[in-house]
Amino acid sequence: MHTPIAPYSAPGASKRLVLLHRMAWICAVLVLVITSLSAFLRLSKAGLGCEPWPQCYGQELRAQQQGAEPAQASAATAAARLAHRVIASTALLLILVMVMTALASRPALWPEGRLTLWLLFLALFLAVLGRWTSDARLPAVTLGNLLGGFAMFAVSVRLALMTSAAPAPHPTPGRLTGWAWIGALVLLAQVALGGMVSAGQAGLSCTGFGGCDVSAGTWQALNPWVEPLTDAAQPTHPAGALVHVLHRAGALLVVAVLLPLAFLAWRLGHRASASLIVVLLGAQAALGAVLVTSGLPLSVALAHNMVAAILLAVLLGMGTPRSRATHTLSPAL
Repeated sequence: MHTPIAPYSAPGASKRLVLLHRMAWICAVLVLVITSLSAFLRLSKAGLGCEPWPQCYGQELRAQQQGAEPAQASAATAAARLAHRVIASTALLLILVMVMTALASRPALWPEGRLTLWLLFLALFLAVLGRWTSDARLPAVTLGNLLGGFAMFAVSVRLALMTSAAPAPHPTPGRLTGWAWIGALVLLAQVALGGMVSAGQAGLSCTGFGGCDVSAGTWQALNPWVEPLTDAAQPTHPAGALVHVLHRAGALLVVAVLLPLAFLAWRLGHRASASLIVVLLGAQAALGAVLVTSGLPLSVALAHNMVAAILLAVLLGMGTPRSRATHTLSPAL
């Protein structure tokens, strides 16, 4: 009796998985660059790195709220905006090729194809949102860009791991995968709070580690559909103190969730993921401390953003199922 060949063991499917694996890693690198450029544009618009500091913090937003035209972009900002558009267009074309590679030929690679469709949806969402980003004053637009970019990077890494030819060294128990998803959700909430701190001009609302006057804060600062009200006489924006305090409390919650996750992953044999979580948490804590004590250096804020994106990708990459064809790929591929 003829034995049917499993769909993923067909040579054509194996080669397409290899292509998807390579394109997914390229896409992850492109998206990480895009999110970093987006963070540079967002933080520069907020006033990080401006002169004279801190009086210039939030000055562009205040001018726009008073009816002034947006300030002319600096050479660095213009170059970053151009690079962002070019790389984003390249990433979109690459994602279209990935969708076709996964789904346009038989057999359709549906587990991987679903991830490519998610990437396409996120890319189109960010492309549409980008029409309002440059002159947007609502924190909701900032949050959409921030979380959408982070999600794209995490999905790209997950797809790259799913299509890897190297089998997972240890099976991943359901409790570890579930804990990783909880950690990812907590981290996303913390990223959203960080985005509210940035978009709400609350970066200087707390001076030092004990300088938060929560009584001056307001819950309205957590509404992403309300423009932050800033005062040129008080660039520290006391009304944003509550958001800043919640962001710091969120950092403690992230540590409380991810450190036990790293310990569990180490015990179950996933030592690379466990080590990455601990190292990235330590880096984030150090970068956060420098941000608070050094007056929000732009380079440190960008590094803080990038480390958070990589940490999210590590969490969503834990327990990634491997494609069925990875066990049959030949070294020649």
